[in-house]
Amino acid sequence: MRIDISFLPTLAAVFMLAFARIGAMVMLLPGLGEVNIPVRIKLSIALLLTMIVLPLNRQAYQVDLQSLAPLLVMMVHEIVIGIVLGATARVTLSALQVAGSVIAQQMGLGFVTAVDPTQGQQGVLIGNFLTMLGVTLLFSTDSHHLVIAALSDSYKIFAPGELVPSGDVASLATKAFAAAFKIGLQLSAPFLVFGLVFNIGLGVLARLMPQMQVYFVGAPLSILIGFVVFAAVLTAMMGTFLGYFEGVMHEMMPR
Repeated sequence: MRIDISFLPTLAAVFMLAFARIGAMVMLLPGLGEVNIPVRIKLSIALLLTMIVLPLNRQAYQVDLQSLAPLLVMMVHEIVIGIVLGATARVTLSALQVAGSVIAQQMGLGFVTAVDPTQGQQGVLIGNFLTMLGVTLLFSTDSHHLVIAALSDSYKIFAPGELVPSGDVASLATKAFAAAFKIGLQLSAPFLVFGLVFNIGLGVLARLMPQMQVYFVGAPLSILIGFVVFAAVLTAMMGTFLGYFEGVMHEMMPR
């Protein structure tokens, strides 16, 4: 009995191409691509996803092993596509950092920073809390499954071997950044109103009682009331964020 193994080199090349796209995406995904996640775990997740996604999209790859140059070009294209998909998901999470920065400024905690465990760098404390909460909610509500679905459907939008449509990529990046900033401001809208009303009240109080040290009264009061407002609107904020994240993922899936 003879076993035909002539297909193995082609299968290995296809597997590496799929792994390039999926691995590049996993390295940037929220929750999976954080700096505190060991590289071996990231690689293991990327390999597992490749073994799941590749059989569904095997026919999309047309590989010619007679020449190495086209294979390398296709590899670069796959890496670029993976970076675009992962960066889009990552940018959606930055909306919470934008909201956290605005909220911290309005509460008088803009100077309070701590190391962001997801990025390994300094960040506003409120923003760090919202980011960690957002990542937790993405996994607890199974919204990360939408990312995997978008990854599988990306083969219909970005077919392997075809030139990456720079116009579509630029449009996707522009929309992602604009939407993240817009949602960040919308999430912090109650605190913009609170900051405006509170500071106007302090200004009126300073005019009525010039001898009063308004700052020493206003600073702790701003923090106290700010945390009360924060606790009251946190559920609605995170619900809005989850809806925004799911909307972005659905836009990445062809209808």
